[in-house]
Amino acid sequence: MHATHKDDSLTRTHAAAGEPFVWLTAMGLTIGLLMVVGLLGIIVANGIPVFWPKKVYEVTLKAGINNPVPGGGESFAGEIVQTRTKRVPILTKTGEVEADQKEVQYFVGNKDIYGLNFAFVSRVDIEKRDLPKDIYAIERMEYGDAFVFPLDLTLADGTKIEAAGNNEFSSGLAKAVKISNSLRDEIRQIEKIQIGRINSQINELKVKGGGSPESVEQIAKLEAQYEELATKARTLRQEQQGAKITFRAPNGTIKTQPISEVVGFYQPNNLGLLQKTGIFLHNIWGFLSGQPREANTEGGIFPAIFGTFVMTLLMSIAVVPFGVLAAIYMREYAKQGFLVRSVRIAVNNLAGVPSIVFGVFGLGFFVYFVGGGLDRWLFSDYLPTPTFGTGGIFWAALTLALMTVPVVIVATEEAIAAVPRGMKEGSLACGASKWQTIQRIVLPASVPGILTGLILAMARGAGEVAPLMLVGVVKLAPSLPIDGEFPFVHLERKFMHLGFHIFDLGFQSPDSEAAKPMVFATTLLLILLVVLLNITAILIRERLRKKFATGAF
Repeated sequence: MHATHKDDSLTRTHAAAGEPFVWLTAMGLTIGLLMVVGLLGIIVANGIPVFWPKKVYEVTLKAGINNPVPGGGESFAGEIVQTRTKRVPILTKTGEVEADQKEVQYFVGNKDIYGLNFAFVSRVDIEKRDLPKDIYAIERMEYGDAFVFPLDLTLADGTKIEAAGNNEFSSGLAKAVKISNSLRDEIRQIEKIQIGRINSQINELKVKGGGSPESVEQIAKLEAQYEELATKARTLRQEQQGAKITFRAPNGTIKTQPISEVVGFYQPNNLGLLQKTGIFLHNIWGFLSGQPREANTEGGIFPAIFGTFVMTLLMSIAVVPFGVLAAIYMREYAKQGFLVRSVRIAVNNLAGVPSIVFGVFGLGFFVYFVGGGLDRWLFSDYLPTPTFGTGGIFWAALTLALMTVPVVIVATEEAIAAVPRGMKEGSLACGASKWQTIQRIVLPASVPGILTGLILAMARGAGEVAPLMLVGVVKLAPSLPIDGEFPFVHLERKFMHLGFHIFDLGFQSPDSEAAKPMVFATTLLLILLVVLLNITAILIRERLRKKFATGAF
């Protein structure tokens, strides 16, 4: 009896102490961490395999089965994407019943021949599945990858190399592709950079020269340079288009493809682990450093990475001064009362305003009002073509700075309030002014807290998409906002962004199935970029915290 009373007493004591709530909060934290880890696991599991070379199967269907690949005959070739189970009606002696049936989805490539990239096939319809050693996976500039059986290679000098039983075919094709890629880079350098720079200079002289003899003479010289570069580009393109490869598709179609349209190739069923790893690393590097193509579903995303980084950096540079100055005024100078409390409440409420509202404000105020005013004041010669009166990376950065400034204000106020009062009074007692105290005592001690606000602002701003769609982000930007052309930083240019790239691939792509792997890969990269920016800010914060740490804290 006494033991029962003692156990009840202990239970009531633990409950009164709040121990069940401690377990509840621990459980909530555990669930949250599991959700985060699970989300990252899904993204990594679907994003990383995009770059790993897969085996290509040649599938032969049973007699009488309709091939899901148009014009495929009795067979096709492709990579296994996924396997799923579906319920299908089956006729039995007792009538029609439903049963589970396995379906395999294949990436068949050769979109220019088949008109599609993916096909589902029931396992019961497959007669056999082989791994042909002589099949090639060819990455192309258009229509995605091709799975083909090469027949011969014609080099630029007219030399023909047969594929069957020829050990020199792969090395000859590799050399031809390398030369073609080098020529493509040289052509891009001439057309997009050198000719683009000349076009900009000609347009500027036509606008500002006013038809003067000097401007006419300079335009004539630039046009001569333009013609020279254009002739060189045409010569290089003719040289690039000299080599060709002839192949047979799995459905028997014979096609000749210029090597100028080939980016790379490999034999998927002849690769060892080391070769697969090399292709894997090559694909990752191409994804990080290359230009997008095929409606962003192929190629790399370097412009989107660069645009996201530059926009986040500009946003950080803009948001910190405004946020810190506002927090200093409200905490140190403003008389605490109804007005300051109202402003503080308004600032806190701003953090909950939908981001698209900030985008509409940025479009109306920054783009149309400020940008349009700058065009009328400084760039009237270029009107009606807008310079700053249209979306650009500068207006996008200011819009996101406005959206994230409440976070910086709140974090800075908390950091200033945490500075010991004795340090401020000691500084004032030594004869320092109010501003000198803030400048030399309060701000250095508050820097870690300010950086905390900046970290939170960067994490939110880097992933926002809705406001950017109104103030400067585009599907494909031909020029980077920072380059080697004077004035080197072009704040008026439109830009690409990883968040918008994900949206475009997932919801605006003409082939959503083909774009799905790129969605996960880009999402993973966006997370890594945000983590990298945050880690950099955290390391700076910890270093400053140690530097300004004192016994008073």
